[in-house]
Amino acid sequence: MKASDLFVQCLEEEGIEYIFGVPGEENADFMMSLEQSDKIRFILTRHEQGAAFMAETYGRLTGNPAGCLGTLGPGATNLITGVADANMDRAPMLVLTGQGSQTRLHKESHQIVDAVAMFEPVTKWAMRILHEDTIPEVLRKAVRLARTEKPGACHIELPEDIAKEDTDHQPLKPHRYWRPVPDPQAIDRVFSLLQQAKRPMIIAGNGCIRTPASRELRRFCEQTGIGVLSTFMAKGCVDMNADYCLYTIGLAAKDVGGCGLAAADLVITIGYDMVEYHPRLWNPDRDKQIVHMDFRAAEIDAHYHPETEVIGDVATALAMLNARVLAAGNISFDMKLPAVVRRHMQDEFEMYKDDDTEGSIRPQKVLWDTRKVMGPDDILLSDVGAHKMWIARYYQCNEPNTCLIPNGFCSMGFALPGAIAANLVHPNRKILSICGDAGFLMNVQEMETARRLDSRITVMVWEDKAYGLIAWKQETEFGRHTNLAFGNPDWMKLAESFGWNGHWVANSRDLESTLHAALDEEGPSLVVVPIDYRENMLLTERMGNIVCAI
Repeated sequence: MKASDLFVQCLEEEGIEYIFGVPGEENADFMMSLEQSDKIRFILTRHEQGAAFMAETYGRLTGNPAGCLGTLGPGATNLITGVADANMDRAPMLVLTGQGSQTRLHKESHQIVDAVAMFEPVTKWAMRILHEDTIPEVLRKAVRLARTEKPGACHIELPEDIAKEDTDHQPLKPHRYWRPVPDPQAIDRVFSLLQQAKRPMIIAGNGCIRTPASRELRRFCEQTGIGVLSTFMAKGCVDMNADYCLYTIGLAAKDVGGCGLAAADLVITIGYDMVEYHPRLWNPDRDKQIVHMDFRAAEIDAHYHPETEVIGDVATALAMLNARVLAAGNISFDMKLPAVVRRHMQDEFEMYKDDDTEGSIRPQKVLWDTRKVMGPDDILLSDVGAHKMWIARYYQCNEPNTCLIPNGFCSMGFALPGAIAANLVHPNRKILSICGDAGFLMNVQEMETARRLDSRITVMVWEDKAYGLIAWKQETEFGRHTNLAFGNPDWMKLAESFGWNGHWVANSRDLESTLHAALDEEGPSLVVVPIDYRENMLLTERMGNIVCAI
């Protein structure tokens, strides 16, 4: 068979369902082979970055990789931002690029760049197919590495001359393996520290939503009552309605949850990635007693020097700890700490729930109404900008992977293409993306993809006609900000031109009903809200006045 046929058969054997991308001349053989597959669906996108964000979202929601495809040169460079975002946010992904014939890779040649070297810093593994007979091994290794904790992106480059070669090799059959489990002595050490603690707290990270860890974490908290602060990416690892849910930590400023951590005498981090929320922000004096529970050993950092590390499958580690807590039967803690944090944050959430302003809408009100219209299993995707900070603090979840926020690489432009992929994975759930006007326009071309696929998604744009997060940061540090303003299109004409439903909401009282209508419409819908970002500095001021009296 032709090498490109073998390549596709290997993808089929690995259970790959989707490839998103923009083809080119140098991967034409691969596309011809892919067209014959009845197991893999190719989604043509309008830009390679959109394809990468779609593959990332698929990986985050399923735990399995999808492919994103680009040709050589600019096709590959257009992929790289979305690939880096997926890799740092621990999403399994296959990055597939074409390349010119090997006979011209050693010299200056049209569109030739060393894509493998380019992808190496932003993937777990990057490899060129050097011989057609190695395709089964390379594909098997790439998928295994992409899925292995911590998940990430793997890049495979297929030169056009190799794609045409004949081969008699066959795909390798995948064999799954059990993750390593923690040492029981490490679990005993953690349990001993728990018995000595009075005010322990948990920081739950990204690793708590990728495995059965969420279920075991809930069992642990129900037995002990220990409060859980979630990073932005761990939302929903515990139910927002549980008494031990202390909501979200991650803003680079003093907040209520940080007060709770300041009073804790033991901090247990579970599935925690340092890229989510740096420990210097919650352990500034380097005096916290820390337990690190994760798939990998802790990163070395002066502010993060765990006394005990439990390395191995997180769900298994929690199950082992749960067994010890159950057997002991008499473990208890000071419960005033989580109760105060939770009550204070609930007051914050409800501050503007009945607001009735006209002309622009406060972020708190938008997110209160958004939470009301979204069900427990519905999915909200946040882009990156000032709105992300509000979503992180004010939008809470019942279940894992129901609020997707880029928080490692933090790339703008994620939420629109991500919503398209989320609808493919969960066609029966409500899918809502929230974007700033800047981030939305970075991948606005994917509105056509959504219309072509008849995606049942709603995208809410918070319009402030500026790079609002940068303005917020500059004003906080310097007392003023540089010129960050820009113009926007006529949103309703934009929606009409792409065949979307369109809604403009200028009054708080109309938001909830409009969201209901948009989410129930057939096909894609755009909802635009003029946002009152005067609240940014008011929040900064209010958080600066927080007195930790826990």
